[in-house]
Amino acid sequence: MQSNLEQLEKEIKSHMKGIKRKIVVLSGKGGVGKSTVAANLALAFAEKYPKGKVGIADLDFSGPNIPKILGVENKRLEAPEDEKFHPITGPMGLKVVSMAFFLDSPSTPVIWRGPLKIKALRQFLTDFFWGDLEVLVFDMPPGTGDEAISIMQMIPDMDGVVIVTTPQEVSLLDTGKSLVMSRKMDRPVIGIIENMSSFVCPSCGEKHALFGEGGGAKMAQEFGTELLGQIPLDPKIRADEDRGISQAFDYFKPIVDRILEKTK
Repeated sequence: MQSNLEQLEKEIKSHMKGIKRKIVVLSGKGGVGKSTVAANLALAFAEKYPKGKVGIADLDFSGPNIPKILGVENKRLEAPEDEKFHPITGPMGLKVVSMAFFLDSPSTPVIWRGPLKIKALRQFLTDFFWGDLEVLVFDMPPGTGDEAISIMQMIPDMDGVVIVTTPQEVSLLDTGKSLVMSRKMDRPVIGIIENMSSFVCPSCGEKHALFGEGGGAKMAQEFGTELLGQIPLDPKIRADEDRGISQAFDYFKPIVDRILEKTK
């Protein structure tokens, strides 16, 4: 069993040798806006590099929302070239891979048990030609289940994990489990992003702490890590994503700068 895992690790490492940074985005529970954060992180990275040098792998097979956020949900993958699929090109030259590109329609469910998900995860890591990338962002499903455990095992040379939470206590409780899991598996935690930190009133522009205040900072202090940034609950972000033209990545530029500093 161990030898098979080691062989798979070597295969994945060889296949991804042209990727300089591998950043995994995790959350302890659904509904915290993890995919929104992952997509906008990728866009903020893409702004820094030439087109085609940043990618995002949507590994949330049951809820593959990245293509919708990026406006490429109607694209489909072409037949493999040289036995490898090529990612879809998204906004700003971002390379995108998602289960959504294989489904008949956005409402088609992926009804798989754990073993099938793990098999698909392996294929996503070995059957796509990424080429040379500066950064590859992995958007994971919420929780500490099979996919999260497997990605930790399969990519031992990942540069780090970014944890996404919202300010309220119930989110912090679950999110902390993802952070602890990452450390138990000896994967570096880059820091925490607090999403929906405040509501921005579309009429007056004032901020309101709908879900409480200071949760992300408290969690960062408790676990000895860094609060990378706080993202407001801005109605414009929701409207843009529904139209597939996410342009909220300005919020993420200082966060990306910090991630680059911490993963040199």
